[in-house]
Amino acid sequence: MIAQTRAARRARIVEVLGTRAVRSQTELLSLLAQDGIEVTQATLSRDLDELGAERVRHGGGLVYAIPGEGGDRTPRAPRDPDEVSGQLARACADLLVTATPAANQVVLRTPPGAASYLAHALDQARWEEILGTIAGDDTILLVTADPSAADALATRLLRTADSTQTTTDDTRENQ
Repeated sequence: MIAQTRAARRARIVEVLGTRAVRSQTELLSLLAQDGIEVTQATLSRDLDELGAERVRHGGGLVYAIPGEGGDRTPRAPRDPDEVSGQLARACADLLVTATPAANQVVLRTPPGAASYLAHALDQARWEEILGTIAGDDTILLVTADPSAADALATRLLRTADSTQTTTDDTRENQ
């Protein structure tokens, strides 16, 4: 459920444009309506302008894109899901130390200073079982809908880290 506030609407616009190739404002209006967000074309146009959205080339056409985070403000087209999955798999292999389920939460441990990076990779992957992430210096708290989802998520993360590590180790041995 999405709140009916300007901030929530704009957050959803950023999320949609970051994950889908949206070619027109009409298409974006339709996608927002599917989420229960009713907005006029004039308001959507103003939101896109204030978010810094631009149309960029992507897949043989133009799509809306929002500037990136941090120092690089270049508008980016939606990322390929395989690229996002690969980034998360590498981050898990390199940074995940433990994954411990506790009720409807999972506590992840990382080396000092690495929690924020891994949490960002998890947020970008948009796994449906993760309702939210909170990162400290070396600890991440993941919230799930129920305890069984937490158990499955902890197992999935550890397998993701192990499978990538096994592949990397096998490659090194064969060289």
